[in-house]
Amino acid sequence: MASTEQKMSRMQLTAMVVGGMVGAGIFSLPRTFANATGPLGALVAWLIAGTGMYMLARVFQALAERKPDLDAGVFAYAKAGFGDYPGFLSAFGYWIGSCIGNVSYWVLIKSTLGAFFPVFGDGNTLVAIVVASIGIWLFHFMILKGVQQAAFINSIVTVAKIVPILVFIVIMIFAFRMNVFSANFYGGGLEGNLFQQVRATMLVTVFVFIGIEGASVYSRYAKERADVGRATIFGFIGVSALMVLVTMLPYAALQRADIAGMRQPSMAAVLESVVGHWGAVFVSVGLIVSVLGAYLAWSLICAEVLFTAAKTDDMPAIFAKENANKVPANALWLTNIVVQLLVMSTYFSRDAFALMLNLTSATSLIPYLFVAAYGFMISRRGETYEIRPEERRRDLIMATIAVIYTIFMIYAGGLKFILLSAVLYAPGTILYIWARREQNKTVFIASDWIIFFVTVIGAVVGIYGMATGLITL
Repeated sequence: MASTEQKMSRMQLTAMVVGGMVGAGIFSLPRTFANATGPLGALVAWLIAGTGMYMLARVFQALAERKPDLDAGVFAYAKAGFGDYPGFLSAFGYWIGSCIGNVSYWVLIKSTLGAFFPVFGDGNTLVAIVVASIGIWLFHFMILKGVQQAAFINSIVTVAKIVPILVFIVIMIFAFRMNVFSANFYGGGLEGNLFQQVRATMLVTVFVFIGIEGASVYSRYAKERADVGRATIFGFIGVSALMVLVTMLPYAALQRADIAGMRQPSMAAVLESVVGHWGAVFVSVGLIVSVLGAYLAWSLICAEVLFTAAKTDDMPAIFAKENANKVPANALWLTNIVVQLLVMSTYFSRDAFALMLNLTSATSLIPYLFVAAYGFMISRRGETYEIRPEERRRDLIMATIAVIYTIFMIYAGGLKFILLSAVLYAPGTILYIWARREQNKTVFIASDWIIFFVTVIGAVVGIYGMATGLITL
């Protein structure tokens, strides 16, 4: 396949952003927020998350325009700004976090089916794992036929999965009751101050915004470089509006405590309470389509990150090979082998979905922090601002806010997930050592050794915590 046939339009790039963001998380928002806060806290949480992620999206947009040679997006900025090993950690963390996120999709699909077909149970029965495994490899071989074909399918699926969400929003608008909304406004009986309520929602807001960088990751396929930034902003604004409405409208139809007690996916349970059983079926079908679409988008992104890291000598060269359809086949194979192993491990898990949601968020925050910090670095230095220098102050302010936001998110997530992330990062360094020795390069410079030792210490503490029960999964 010729490279010209692999180019993506602005609409397809936007679909990659929307397809990556609209997945499992949006269908769990009513219960997740109702467990933590009322409408006031939800508004504050979305204001913080929306502002922070909008600033991060604008950093992605600015970097896409000012650093067009950095095609890999997420990890390329870490490498350019902070060195080879931090760049590798950013790439590995983003890749492994995305793999974990893909597993959460299969868990939610199986648990949703379990509500109608008992053989699937809570999504971790033997039958459920076998069916999920078949799905993993069906997607695998479809993607091997070509990135462009998979991106086209993703565009179609993105449209299809938005429809049930829009129907939910319209029905909930007609069910709106101001007296119920007012009774729930300050938390409807929840204890804890507003800050505590808001903090409890922060990690899930990160999870539902993951995917904002989808167009940036695929920037090398863009027909026009400017389309990358525009697709990022268009996708962000559209999905943000959907998520805020899905969160807020149930507070105007049902008591907060009732929403908090609903099963997941809570969007289905909310609609069932308003219109009857068909609402649960309708949303459940939409969820399965949505999650399968998100899985497709993230399978593409996982393989692309690993492939591009290998092309830039940050991963072993074996992952830089493409098949006849210009698909990074070896990268895709490793990705889906890891996903397969993690899916099998859910058989022994109590609450695999919640754990993998939080781990996905935690591992993604490190690469996001590197991106924000690199945007801050070049705008503070004035690098690339010989062209349109009037934008420098604006970009510096946006990057500063993005840095503060990502640091706050890491704090809000807590030490537990930082340590669990280190458990993944430390052994992942083997891939970096492999790549450096392939190229006959020094593995670590002085600053890299410091980072490596801190990572290993974090991993040891994390493993000790799990072994002793101090860290529960």
